[in-house]
Amino acid sequence: MTDRPVALITGASRGIGLAVARRLAPTHDLLLGGRDADALSRATDLPNATPWPVELTDDRALADATAALSRLDLLVHSAGLAELGTLVGTTADTWRRTLELNVVAVAELTRLTLPLLRAANGHVVLVNSGAGLRANPGWGAYAASKFALRAYADVLRAEEPGLRVTSIHPGRVDTDMQRGIRAQEAGDYEPDRYLTADSVAKAVLAAVEADEDAHVTEVVLRPRPR
Repeated sequence: MTDRPVALITGASRGIGLAVARRLAPTHDLLLGGRDADALSRATDLPNATPWPVELTDDRALADATAALSRLDLLVHSAGLAELGTLVGTTADTWRRTLELNVVAVAELTRLTLPLLRAANGHVVLVNSGAGLRANPGWGAYAASKFALRAYADVLRAEEPGLRVTSIHPGRVDTDMQRGIRAQEAGDYEPDRYLTADSVAKAVLAAVEADEDAHVTEVVLRPRPR
């Protein structure tokens, strides 16, 4: 690590998280968070990148991993899961898995790193979803988690005025996660109709690089018809 600002990105082994890491690499030292240590190792071709393998829903492992940090300027929450289904077909286990990763792990990681973020007058970016603004049939558990994540960001922003807190709400994005979603929907995968992960990463970068007098609180991205 150098004297450059330090960014911790969850879900950094692929998709939006990896795209964000690539956009931040020229200006930040990177901690690449994810549960798959092998996948993270393959992403360390980025300059000044260090794998940060941890199971985010394991409270003890998360506490141990964050205790080793000495500086944090930027925290990007990109990890998440989406399990679709009607409300009547969504089991308690699905609700728990979804909320544990999409909400509880976000809250706990932020809580554990708040002293470092406060010291840096830092920035928290939460990669949310269009489902955090509008809930559709079949998306109950996921949308509920993303509405909760939006509320969490709003409260964090109000309670921690020294921090910048940004919610990013993209529409469908060309990622492995989207492939899984389309498989659950039994629909065709049409990447030309989706945002690229890099488009979302550029929105994150714009929020991070905003002038000191500017606080980008919410960004909504939708694919342009093509």
